[in-house]
Amino acid sequence: MDKRESYLSWGDYFMGLALLSAKRSKDPNTQVGACIVNENKKIISVGYNGMPIGCSDDAFPWSREGEDLNTKYPYVVHAELNAILNSKVDLSNCTIYVTMFPCNECTKAIIQSGIKHMIYLTNKYPDSTAVKASMKMLDSAGITYEKYIPRIDSVVLNYKNE
Repeated sequence: MDKRESYLSWGDYFMGLALLSAKRSKDPNTQVGACIVNENKKIISVGYNGMPIGCSDDAFPWSREGEDLNTKYPYVVHAELNAILNSKVDLSNCTIYVTMFPCNECTKAIIQSGIKHMIYLTNKYPDSTAVKASMKMLDSAGITYEKYIPRIDSVVLNYKNE
């Protein structure tokens, strides 16, 4: 008997975990996920954008517009930073899979953590100052990055797989 042909590639698997992690986000507008893996293709950590531990998702705003303190921006921890903070091991030479190209603040954390490669699914704001600064820092720090091209369109999770 030959092996099954329709298994997930490593890239589809890790980006799938980032996408699945994003589903945990309570943000009504933008759900982002991240998955960090080491050189041996072992999952080190995952993260999604959400409120810090101890800060209720119901007590803080999720709005994108308004006075600064009435928006999500001063409060939400981004997926990349959550994945880095959730890790309990050295991230040197790891790869981070992210569903969206990171902002400049997350890029600083990626660089400082020792991650050496980034794979992103979308770049929603390519002309923004944050993304331009991110690319400039990644290039300067010698961190490689690439847009992910999936081999498949979707993965279906079936909880009634009997």
